[in-house]
Amino acid sequence: MTVMPRTDIPVARNFKLLSHHELDGFGGIGEGMSISLTKDGRRILWLAHESAPKNFTGVDVTDPKHPKMVVQTALPQPYMRSNSLEVCGDILAVAYQCKEKGQTPAGMELFDISVPESPRSIAFFDASGPHSRGVHQLWFCDGEYVHMAAGAADFESHYKGDDQFYRIIDVRNPSKPHEVGRWWMPGTRVGDSVPPPERLPGKHAGCRAHNTNVYPDRPDRAYVCYVDGGMFILDISDKANPKPVGHWANSPPYHGFMHTAVPLFDRGLMIVTDESTSDAAADWPKLIWVLDIRDESRPVPISTLPLPPVEAFANRGGRYGSHNIHENTPHPTSWKSDTIVLGTFYSAGVRAFDISNPYQPQEVGYYIPETPAGSPKGAIQLNDVFVDERGIVYTVDRFVGGLYVLEMDF
Repeated sequence: MTVMPRTDIPVARNFKLLSHHELDGFGGIGEGMSISLTKDGRRILWLAHESAPKNFTGVDVTDPKHPKMVVQTALPQPYMRSNSLEVCGDILAVAYQCKEKGQTPAGMELFDISVPESPRSIAFFDASGPHSRGVHQLWFCDGEYVHMAAGAADFESHYKGDDQFYRIIDVRNPSKPHEVGRWWMPGTRVGDSVPPPERLPGKHAGCRAHNTNVYPDRPDRAYVCYVDGGMFILDISDKANPKPVGHWANSPPYHGFMHTAVPLFDRGLMIVTDESTSDAAADWPKLIWVLDIRDESRPVPISTLPLPPVEAFANRGGRYGSHNIHENTPHPTSWKSDTIVLGTFYSAGVRAFDISNPYQPQEVGYYIPETPAGSPKGAIQLNDVFVDERGIVYTVDRFVGGLYVLEMDF
């Protein structure tokens, strides 16, 4: 018999809530979470908003039990979103995506955040055009290059949803960002010599770039998830000419939307997530996969992370299934582990897994907040998670819940 979880109280195992901040009523946090350190010793958590009217928010989390909002900025247009951001030193990179192709501004903006209360725009990289909605995701960790899933004025896709591909932007001179390389899944662009890839059903279906992760352990590799197209390992030693060296896809028969790929270099493993994009688990199962990548030309799935029964969460409200994970971002403010995976599962909260034995992952903790007041889905919808080097866990709601700061005990 499945025990239905309560929605009016938090439910936790090996997590402790330290604090909760509603962000002055403007939640709607997307997939951008990053921490900067100020010259006066403060620690600022930067959050990207899923939708207008807000752009990004900075929260002082020096004392995780007493977070304080220091700045919250507005988007210039109601049809925009700043779903992704990343901090490197005193520079904040923010992705701008519009609802429809041809709308502006669409691209990436760089900010000087040396004074967190007063972010100062440095430059704007334009990714708008008749065939582009702008930038969905970006990765900025070495101070030199921004890797992004983005459209471009000169990139026309066969299908409406396939307009974003992998682009590499040189920001060594942050006042003059410029593209140095690009790659797309063959067949997605009008004019390609191969036919378009197979389409899955559903309004979120498509073959477009999503996450574009690059790590200092292998700076010549990019790990790019391509939604229904699967995960690609790219050789970017020549940034002007990225080349695929490995590929893994699970759809069909699964329901697509491959989201994030995090390599665990010392173990020859990779963690790959699919995103649930339908309410009431209509696209179930959406899973987190463990891959063996010792031979990067032939990634092999060896297990999935265990999830609670779908019948316990499918009808709570909103989405239920995997989304994003803590990505071991190569910053001094980021916690790193090759045995513990933390991920968000919308109505099932944030959950932690021990993959010491990658063939038999074990769940070791979870935190499911109570339903936030005014939630349009009637349930928590945790969207992303970030862990700082102190082991403090930050997780955010997709709609109105705001920011939850947790302590883990495992």
